[in-house]
Amino acid sequence: MSEAVSTLKVSLWRGGSDGRFKTYTVPLKANQTVLDIVTWVQRHLDPTLSYRFACRVGMCGSCAMTVNGRPRWTCRTHVTKVIQNGMLEVAPLANMPVIKDLAADMRPFFEKWVAAHGTFAASKTRTDAIEPIKPDEPARRAADEAIECINCGACYAACDTVRWNPDYLGPAALNRAWSLVNDVRDSDRTSRLAAISAEGGCHNCHSHQSCQEHCPQSLNPTRSIAGLKRLSMQAFVRGEINA
Repeated sequence: MSEAVSTLKVSLWRGGSDGRFKTYTVPLKANQTVLDIVTWVQRHLDPTLSYRFACRVGMCGSCAMTVNGRPRWTCRTHVTKVIQNGMLEVAPLANMPVIKDLAADMRPFFEKWVAAHGTFAASKTRTDAIEPIKPDEPARRAADEAIECINCGACYAACDTVRWNPDYLGPAALNRAWSLVNDVRDSDRTSRLAAISAEGGCHNCHSHQSCQEHCPQSLNPTRSIAGLKRLSMQAFVRGEINA
């Protein structure tokens, strides 16, 4: 006699922004992740299902989706920890356009990264001596606290301010700006502070801490944004940037 196989009902978002949820019945196995479930559906039930993933081990953030209403890395999310009433609902990340099914268009996310001057601007050339950096300096420690972001977009998808204000730069871009303004090797500090304090910048943050609560890396973008508020206000008072 064959052993009984446990199953799970999973609802996956299908189509674009005007799509709908479609329910599938899948085998429920031990140590199964949400990404395993999505992959099983694509390989065994519907090969047209679109989704995004890469490393499968929690290093790249590509597999971030909305699982039962919460943005998560699906490769590190075990089904048994998030299942609700025998059901699992998986959708693309919120606050971004939908390309198809579970794949969100992250262009707005990265465009805001650029708008926040999230690129390191070197103050020296390769022929100059290497800048000595002491790991215990306050600025270096502040930069280190913010530097582990891997651009998964979970904080952006969870941010209420992004939902209300599409011009808001978002927690990831501002967190990156905070790490750079604390890097003594960077030469773009003043223009970066001007960019992040302009319309849609750090002063739009309502400090709801949704970004900190949902960050898979346990970062605290709200704290970084609070730091940017202080620095930009100081720069304004000194006349370095305009209102």
